[in-house]
Amino acid sequence: MKIQKLISARPSRARAAFSLVEVTIGMGVIGTVIVGLFSGFSSGFFTMRMARENLRATQIMLEKVETIRLYSWDQINTAGFIPPSFSATYDPQATNSQGLSYNGTMTISSAPIGSSYSNDMKLVTVRLNWKTGGLDRSREFSTYIARNGLQSYIY
Repeated sequence: MKIQKLISARPSRARAAFSLVEVTIGMGVIGTVIVGLFSGFSSGFFTMRMARENLRATQIMLEKVETIRLYSWDQINTAGFIPPSFSATYDPQATNSQGLSYNGTMTISSAPIGSSYSNDMKLVTVRLNWKTGGLDRSREFSTYIARNGLQSYIY
């Protein structure tokens, strides 16, 4: 009797196993899912890195333009008072200088307007360049400043 049970149990075991083709297809599906998952992670991390670098670039440009607001009209028009080029780091609080470095230029030129205000207005342009991985990145910001400004205060 025991022999007969063993003989009758063998075909059910053979039917319960996976074939080599099924295992290969399953591993292919799992491999595709894993590759897609890691690709999504790396793309997400790169997007977050670019967003942080863009935000820091905006902060640096805004800082440079806001400092001009504190200068008098004579200081702005004095040659060499405002340096034409500058460098800024990604994290100014860091103790080491490793990491991302932004290189920028600031130009102050006559305002391209054809009215009587052309001597009382200037065009300020701030340009930043940096590298994200192997990509060259740049941003530019332009604004106008006036002799008397928007408020009536003088420092």
